[in-house]
Amino acid sequence: MAVIKSPLEFNEEQLFVDLASMFGRQVFLKVEGFNFAGSVKLKAALAMVGAAERSGQLRPGSVIVESSSGNLGVALSIIAANRGYEFVCVTDLRCNMATRRMMESLGARVHTILEPDPVGGFLGARIDYVQSLVASDERYVWLNQYANPNNWKAHFATTGPAIAHEFPELDVLFVGAGTTGTLMGCARYFRQWHRRVHVVAIDAVGSVTFGGPSAPRHVPGLGTSVRPAQLDETYVDEVVYVEEADTVRACRRMARNGFMFGGSTGTVVSGAMSWLEMHGTRGLTAVALAPDMGERYLDTIYHDGWVEDLYGAEVLAETIATTRRRVA
Repeated sequence: MAVIKSPLEFNEEQLFVDLASMFGRQVFLKVEGFNFAGSVKLKAALAMVGAAERSGQLRPGSVIVESSSGNLGVALSIIAANRGYEFVCVTDLRCNMATRRMMESLGARVHTILEPDPVGGFLGARIDYVQSLVASDERYVWLNQYANPNNWKAHFATTGPAIAHEFPELDVLFVGAGTTGTLMGCARYFRQWHRRVHVVAIDAVGSVTFGGPSAPRHVPGLGTSVRPAQLDETYVDEVVYVEEADTVRACRRMARNGFMFGGSTGTVVSGAMSWLEMHGTRGLTAVALAPDMGERYLDTIYHDGWVEDLYGAEVLAETIATTRRRVA
């Protein structure tokens, strides 16, 4: 029996899903969403807040402010509520309504950016607004998940070792690229491990993280419109880009098998399967990270009308056909 006094005390670290029965290729999906924040972002949020408290940057009366497309915002909302801070989340129109309501229910203030910056996109506009808040009042403390080294250090200390413990013969690791904190922490950990691990970054088409051309994106989470400051490409062996329609396909296929994951997870899974189709060999040990769960995507990825409007009826038809083949 587990008994806790704080929502920050619980995080299921050692849960993996074997995707072979759903996709025909064995990948062990590390599930990072079984905590009270519902995503991998709780680790980074705890590390950044803890470091700011120890340095004296965060103190009684401080107001935490952060730019987030959703998951980190929820994690910081929980921490702020638990530790007595105010929190302002600066997000944009891609943030799911369920995520906004969850943050507000936890006591956070949510500011939604309505227009993208001509150069930096929505992320650039969000960061500009955060910086204006910080300049206006010394109580505001920006943790800056995009450049804060405690973001990647959280995963160097926890996520990487947890994978290594369960898979001592790991060959390839698939990690989604958002702020690149999870990616950099895991990649750094496995670079100094006892055996070489091939690290594959999964990014969304339209993201500029690895130098690709900018394009509109509708699924929040992975991908950026501004290159993350903490990204060091020397730790990344390969990058796979995923179309949003393929993200939706992967999410809905897993849901038809009883596993409801979020958009970031669908992108990672789709990218991993694409890579394995070209490079997979018998006996390869592969792990992919699932950053989020699916409940916050009920009005988007799991809503037939939303999917059909953005990606076409064929995406829905493929999901239904796959389900019928499996049942038959």
